[in-house]
Amino acid sequence: MASGSDSWQMLEFKNQVLELIARGVLLAEVLKELCEGASRFFDDGAVTVMGVDDAGLMHPLAAPAFPLAYRSALEGIPVGPYVGSCGSAIYGNQMVEVEDIETDRRWSLFRNLALPLGFQACTSWPIRDECGAAVGAMAVYLKDKRLLGEKEREAASELIHLCELAIAWQTRISHREKRATIDGLTGLPNRRAFDEALAQLRCELPGSWALLVMDVDNLKIINDTFGHDAGDALLRETGARLARTLSYDTTFRTGGDEFTTILQDQDCLFDLNATASRILEAANAPVRHDGNMFLPRMTIGGAVLTPQDVRPESVRRNADFALYHAKETQRGEFVRYWPGIATRMKQRQDSVREVLQALEEERITAHYQPLVRLESYEIVGFEALCRMTSTSGEIIPASMFHDAFADARVAARLTDCMLATVAQDIRDWLDAGLPIQHVSVNVTSTDFYLGDLKQRIRAVFAGQKVPLRHLVIEVTEEAYIGQRDDVVASGIRELQLDGGLVALDDFGTGFAALTHLLNVPVDIIKIDQSFTRDLAPGHPSMAILRGLLQIARDLKIQVVVEGVETMNHARILRELGARVGQGYAFSRPVDRNAATQLLRDHGQYAPGARPLRAFLAPSHLRRPQQKV
Repeated sequence: MASGSDSWQMLEFKNQVLELIARGVLLAEVLKELCEGASRFFDDGAVTVMGVDDAGLMHPLAAPAFPLAYRSALEGIPVGPYVGSCGSAIYGNQMVEVEDIETDRRWSLFRNLALPLGFQACTSWPIRDECGAAVGAMAVYLKDKRLLGEKEREAASELIHLCELAIAWQTRISHREKRATIDGLTGLPNRRAFDEALAQLRCELPGSWALLVMDVDNLKIINDTFGHDAGDALLRETGARLARTLSYDTTFRTGGDEFTTILQDQDCLFDLNATASRILEAANAPVRHDGNMFLPRMTIGGAVLTPQDVRPESVRRNADFALYHAKETQRGEFVRYWPGIATRMKQRQDSVREVLQALEEERITAHYQPLVRLESYEIVGFEALCRMTSTSGEIIPASMFHDAFADARVAARLTDCMLATVAQDIRDWLDAGLPIQHVSVNVTSTDFYLGDLKQRIRAVFAGQKVPLRHLVIEVTEEAYIGQRDDVVASGIRELQLDGGLVALDDFGTGFAALTHLLNVPVDIIKIDQSFTRDLAPGHPSMAILRGLLQIARDLKIQVVVEGVETMNHARILRELGARVGQGYAFSRPVDRNAATQLLRDHGQYAPGARPLRAFLAPSHLRRPQQKV
């Protein structure tokens, strides 16, 4: 500057602006102070600062000397070579000097905005980012038709540098805040962003919004099978599909395999079931990655704002309840919250706690129900059924604590306990020279999804030196239904390669049961007791059983008929061609000692074995049986 006074004045002004930046004052306030204070360095001049977005549209950041109408007229104007001084400076990324606004073609569309305010000339400089790209412009408007003098240019240079510092600082803060609220993998808003958005929701109008909580069920198995790159690809694709399907609402990634959407679109809210169906259809489509294709599976829980919800957190809690219930009872589907869910969850939690305590105290045991050859009434095997002994000594069937099986930890520990018990009992029977052929153990889909069922079985039976040909793994149709990623089927094949047999339990109670015979490589089917309960000549169940038995023979699959409650049932089944039956006509499930005696007295190939007749079972046990 020409004088020491001017230099000192500029230094003092710069320090004031830098202090505002350092204190984190909002960019708009910093630039407003800059424009107001900068006017002192120009004769009859006024300063403005414009910003530009990624779409190339300008936005006034600060123009305190100009009326609101002027600032509003410049809002959202695209930059270009003939868009005033600022639009032209940003477009060309260079200084633009206009000595006469009235005649300069760059002002042809905007001179009627500036001239009535008394401004005759305007010089603009681009404001550049760290890479040199124009992110805005600073302009000095003058009352006279002239160019800036040397001192004014020097002052402008200092002011532009201050603008660049202020905008760069704000950009860094914005990026840091964005990173804090954006999930790096999917690009969706994250848990923090969801918490902030949820806190802003109003609860005065019931039905005005809802929450959907969505869980990718098979992320772990895809990670374990194809690698974490495949799992990341699945999450990215899932996020993109949800964003497209719910384009009018906001979707967040709120956990490792969890996504949440705040639904406010009225069309989506009108039919929540239809909205969830669209999500499931989109999310469950095949995903291709690195030459592999896998099928995702999603479960959804949802809750709508009700008159009882006075805070957004209650809707969030209800949606979580619905998701937990869906994962435990209707995995792969949508469940909408209803008030009874909380009670059911409390019951389930109590059941889980009781079973875990029983496991710790070794009160989980196996009871055995014989599988009987219908031609000779000899025992050819057992089904091991889980029992819990209460603290008072009562034997509790699995149906009484079935809710606990929905917990993955409990299901896996119960399976391990049953496998260990059965392996030990088979070892003892073999050592005693008893003709045990095989024992079946029920497993759940959770056991397959943990990915280590084969290793667990192998370790237990190898530890007891029991060949796996003595083991039959039973899996229900329900466990297989919907497993589109072939996890259960592939797990079955692995068990068979190890020498074990696999039975499809409760056959005929699920959907598309005959289709399962094509897709699931089972050795045995166990026909559900519902087909034998009313078995009598002329009853439709006769035709169904006859057809199933013929299909099994053609496919070379063995058959066990469950629910044999009378010797008349046994006779009819034998005439239909059934070879093995199971039911109260022969015996109820019994403990290990009683099973040992049954095997010794009635086991096929046992010396002096006798037929297991109905009169051996007490009459009070020959009531309609419940398979548990």
